[in-house]
Amino acid sequence: MELPKRKPTRLKTFDYSTDGYYFITICTKNKERILCDIVGEGLCALPKTKLTPIGEIVDSAICYINNNYDNVLVDKYVIMPNHIHLIVAIKTGGDGTPPLQLYDIIGRLKSFTTNQYKDKLWQRSFHDHIIRCEKDYKEIWGYISKSYFVQITHLLTL
Repeated sequence: MELPKRKPTRLKTFDYSTDGYYFITICTKNKERILCDIVGEGLCALPKTKLTPIGEIVDSAICYINNNYDNVLVDKYVIMPNHIHLIVAIKTGGDGTPPLQLYDIIGRLKSFTTNQYKDKLWQRSFHDHIIRCEKDYKEIWGYISKSYFVQITHLLTL
Protein backbone atom coordinates (compact mmCIF):
# COMPACT_ATOMS: atom_id res chain seq x y z
CA MET A 1 0.00 0.00 0.00
CA GLU A 2 1.40 3.37 -0.99
CA LEU A 3 1.26 6.08 1.65
CA PRO A 4 -0.32 9.41 0.69
CA LYS A 5 2.15 12.18 -0.12
CA ARG A 6 2.13 15.14 2.24
CA LYS A 7 1.95 18.60 0.74
CA PRO A 8 4.81 20.88 1.78
CA THR A 9 3.60 23.42 4.31
CA ARG A 10 6.42 25.95 3.97
CA LEU A 11 6.73 28.59 1.25
CA LYS A 12 9.45 27.42 -1.14
CA THR A 13 10.79 30.89 -1.90
CA PHE A 14 10.80 32.26 1.65
CA ASP A 15 13.89 32.28 3.91
CA TYR A 16 12.60 31.36 7.37
CA SER A 17 15.82 32.57 9.00
CA THR A 18 15.25 36.19 8.00
CA ASP A 19 13.97 38.88 10.34
CA GLY A 20 10.30 38.44 10.87
CA TYR A 21 7.36 37.41 12.97
CA TYR A 22 5.62 34.08 12.57
CA PHE A 23 2.34 32.73 13.94
CA ILE A 24 2.79 29.06 14.82
CA THR A 25 0.25 26.41 15.78
CA ILE A 26 1.40 23.00 16.99
CA CYS A 27 -1.17 20.27 17.69
CA THR A 28 -0.81 17.26 19.93
CA LYS A 29 -0.86 13.77 18.43
CA ASN A 30 -4.46 12.82 17.57
CA LYS A 31 -5.44 16.18 19.11
CA GLU A 32 -5.29 14.57 22.55
CA ARG A 33 -6.29 16.98 25.31
CA ILE A 34 -3.18 16.51 27.45
CA LEU A 35 -1.59 19.95 27.85
CA CYS A 36 -4.09 21.50 30.24
CA ASP A 37 -7.41 20.88 31.93
CA ILE A 38 -10.41 23.16 31.93
CA VAL A 39 -11.45 23.95 35.49
CA GLY A 40 -13.97 26.23 37.11
CA GLU A 41 -15.18 27.05 40.57
CA GLY A 42 -18.89 27.09 41.20
CA LEU A 43 -21.89 26.92 38.92
CA CYS A 44 -21.36 30.20 37.06
CA ALA A 45 -17.60 30.41 37.19
CA LEU A 46 -15.72 31.25 34.01
CA PRO A 47 -13.61 28.35 32.80
CA LYS A 48 -9.89 28.53 33.41
CA THR A 49 -7.05 26.33 32.35
CA LYS A 50 -4.71 24.42 34.61
CA LEU A 51 -1.55 23.05 33.05
CA THR A 52 -0.96 19.33 33.27
CA PRO A 53 2.58 18.12 34.07
CA ILE A 54 3.39 17.90 30.35
CA GLY A 55 1.80 21.32 29.84
CA GLU A 56 4.18 22.69 32.46
CA ILE A 57 7.11 21.14 30.58
CA VAL A 58 5.89 22.77 27.36
CA ASP A 59 5.57 26.10 29.18
CA SER A 60 9.14 25.78 30.52
CA ALA A 61 10.46 24.83 27.08
CA ILE A 62 8.89 27.92 25.52
CA CYS A 63 10.46 30.09 28.24
CA TYR A 64 13.78 28.33 27.58
CA ILE A 65 13.71 29.56 23.99
CA ASN A 66 13.45 33.16 25.19
CA ASN A 67 16.27 32.77 27.68
CA ASN A 68 18.74 30.76 25.59
CA TYR A 69 18.44 31.57 21.89
CA ASP A 70 19.87 34.90 20.87
CA ASN A 71 17.84 36.64 18.18
CA VAL A 72 14.75 34.46 18.79
CA LEU A 73 11.81 35.51 20.90
CA VAL A 74 8.48 33.89 21.62
CA ASP A 75 6.59 37.17 21.74
CA LYS A 76 3.26 35.76 22.92
CA TYR A 77 1.84 32.29 23.39
CA VAL A 78 -1.02 30.30 24.81
CA ILE A 79 -1.20 26.65 25.81
CA MET A 80 -4.57 25.07 25.01
CA PRO A 81 -5.72 21.53 25.88
CA ASN A 82 -4.60 20.02 22.56
CA HIS A 83 -2.44 22.64 20.87
CA ILE A 84 -0.29 25.71 21.37
CA HIS A 85 -0.22 29.05 19.56
CA LEU A 86 2.95 31.13 19.46
CA ILE A 87 4.13 34.34 17.90
CA VAL A 88 7.83 33.81 17.21
CA ALA A 89 10.12 36.69 16.29
CA ILE A 90 13.46 36.09 14.59
CA LYS A 91 15.99 38.91 14.51
CA THR A 92 19.25 38.42 12.64
CA GLY A 93 22.24 39.83 14.42
CA GLY A 94 25.74 40.91 13.52
CA ASP A 95 27.55 38.43 15.77
CA GLY A 96 28.68 36.23 12.87
CA THR A 97 26.68 33.14 13.82
CA PRO A 98 24.17 31.89 11.27
CA PRO A 99 20.57 32.51 12.33
CA LEU A 100 18.36 29.61 13.31
CA GLN A 101 15.68 28.58 10.88
CA LEU A 102 12.12 28.65 12.17
CA TYR A 103 11.75 24.90 11.68
CA ASP A 104 14.92 24.32 13.76
CA ILE A 105 13.45 26.26 16.68
CA ILE A 106 10.11 24.45 16.53
CA GLY A 107 11.86 21.11 15.97
CA ARG A 108 13.95 21.59 19.11
CA LEU A 109 10.87 22.53 21.13
CA LYS A 110 8.98 19.48 19.90
CA SER A 111 11.95 17.13 20.36
CA PHE A 112 12.69 18.26 23.92
CA THR A 113 9.08 18.08 25.08
CA THR A 114 8.52 14.70 23.40
CA ASN A 115 11.61 13.29 25.16
CA GLN A 116 10.27 14.55 28.47
CA TYR A 117 6.84 13.06 27.76
CA LYS A 118 8.45 9.72 26.79
CA ASP A 119 5.86 9.11 24.07
CA LYS A 120 4.84 10.74 20.81
CA LEU A 121 3.47 14.12 21.85
CA TRP A 122 2.99 16.18 18.68
CA GLN A 123 1.60 15.82 15.20
CA ARG A 124 4.27 15.47 12.53
CA SER A 125 4.41 19.08 11.35
CA PHE A 126 3.18 22.48 12.46
CA HIS A 127 1.23 25.31 10.89
CA ASP A 128 3.00 28.59 10.27
CA HIS A 129 1.81 31.94 9.03
CA ILE A 130 4.27 34.66 8.08
CA ILE A 131 3.14 37.87 9.75
CA ARG A 132 3.61 40.46 7.03
CA CYS A 133 2.31 43.70 8.51
CA GLU A 134 1.31 45.38 11.76
CA LYS A 135 -2.40 44.83 11.11
CA ASP A 136 -1.82 41.09 10.71
CA TYR A 137 0.29 41.06 13.89
CA LYS A 138 -2.41 42.85 15.89
CA GLU A 139 -5.13 40.49 14.65
CA ILE A 140 -3.10 37.42 15.63
CA TRP A 141 -2.18 38.99 18.97
CA GLY A 142 -5.88 39.59 19.61
CA TYR A 143 -6.77 36.05 18.53
CA ILE A 144 -4.34 34.60 21.07
CA SER A 145 -5.55 37.00 23.75
CA LYS A 146 -9.22 36.28 23.14
CA SER A 147 -8.91 32.51 22.94
CA TYR A 148 -11.71 30.99 24.95
CA PHE A 149 -9.41 29.20 27.36
CA VAL A 150 -6.75 31.87 27.66
CA GLN A 151 -5.38 31.77 31.14
CA ILE A 152 -1.74 31.13 30.46
CA THR A 153 -0.20 33.77 28.23
CA HIS A 154 3.09 35.50 28.50
CA LEU A 155 3.87 38.90 27.10
CA LEU A 156 7.46 39.79 26.34
CA THR A 157 8.87 42.65 24.32
CA LEU A 158 11.74 42.75 21.86
